[in-house]
Amino acid sequence: MPESALLQRLFAFLKASPTPWHAVENMVNRLKEKGFQALDETEEWSLEAGGSYFAIRGDGALIAFRLPQKPLTSLRLIGAHTDSPQLRLKPHPLIASRDWRQLSVEVYGGALLSPWFDRDLGLAGRVQLRRNGEIGSLLVDSARPVAIIPNLAIHMDREANRGRALNAQTDMNAVLASIESGAGESSDALIRRLIEAQYGAVDGEILDFELGLYDCQPPAQIGLEGELYASARLDNLLSCFCGLEALLDADGSEGAMLVANDHEEVGSASISGAQGTFLADVLARLNESVGEGGEQGRVRLIQRSSLISCDNAHALHPNFADKHDAGHGPRLNGGPVIKVNANQRYATSSATAALFRSLCAEHDVPVQTFVTRADMGCGSTIGPITATQLGIPTLDIGLAQWAMHSIRETAGSADPAYLIKALTAFCNSRL
Repeated sequence: MPESALLQRLFAFLKASPTPWHAVENMVNRLKEKGFQALDETEEWSLEAGGSYFAIRGDGALIAFRLPQKPLTSLRLIGAHTDSPQLRLKPHPLIASRDWRQLSVEVYGGALLSPWFDRDLGLAGRVQLRRNGEIGSLLVDSARPVAIIPNLAIHMDREANRGRALNAQTDMNAVLASIESGAGESSDALIRRLIEAQYGAVDGEILDFELGLYDCQPPAQIGLEGELYASARLDNLLSCFCGLEALLDADGSEGAMLVANDHEEVGSASISGAQGTFLADVLARLNESVGEGGEQGRVRLIQRSSLISCDNAHALHPNFADKHDAGHGPRLNGGPVIKVNANQRYATSSATAALFRSLCAEHDVPVQTFVTRADMGCGSTIGPITATQLGIPTLDIGLAQWAMHSIRETAGSADPAYLIKALTAFCNSRL
């Protein structure tokens, strides 16, 4: 299976998006290329039927939508999230140990820690600068390996292969430079070095920053026939990419929207997370501007609409097949996975699942189902949160993957095209 143009675009997006803020910037650039207009939440919106628009909040969350030529009475919403588990730098990250200067980190989200060892790690994020009396945000990316977390040799820990508990405070500090090099004498000096390597000399005072480590190994198609691909941040930039592709491929006959929230990996409770007001605020303004208007009109708009929440699913692992329910082990390259949980950890109902199954059957897209083992806990995602916040009919789906929350995850090469096809049909459908 040769690398397709679709996979090339996906790989370029994944490589260029080491943080949620970079992911949003890259999606915005694509939207602008396709004629979408930027909206500022602090300004009054003037929307027109047939228009295409986007708004961002907190640099890490994006809502983009296309309005039909007819009056807006319903929306087809695609939900995803921009963040992934990561090692984030602490506010005062530079520490010294013996001959080495290290970066002290805090674990963001439910990261699988052991794969972070012995990786070529870059450093990226956003920096707040004051220049000419104004405060602004600047994205930075080392674009090359600058740090590593070295493993302890097997000779010094003979029990390592039996499984060793990792201490996030003491075991995960990344080596940055030798003490003699003088690199990064202060946090500001380190950040200024990052900025100048990317932008050249920049005047301004560094006020604050949010930086994290990431794996510099680029995405790759693998397998004897190219059946698989591996990359960092598939959970959940893969869904962001597929949702954006579907929105851009839609014919514009119906109202369609992509909602890419931040902070899902840490519970979604933020101004840019699914528990925040971003989506509700946008829907209220849409209803006021191009909908029926009024509170009853807002409720009618929501109840006529539907949300497909996209977040990856656990594929059946050939080495650990017993971790799946025997009848619900999704396979890579088997198409989108409907995620079901009786305790509402997923928002799927028989009604929303039936609509999606019917849509996929109509467009020759295979469908799978995932239910966690009854004796194991079940994770959750933005679907139940958004359904609770808005009262909107919701379906939770995702593409199957291995090694979720690892620094490098694996998925099936045929699946992105399946999901984009299904989501595009959803955007064009009459609800």
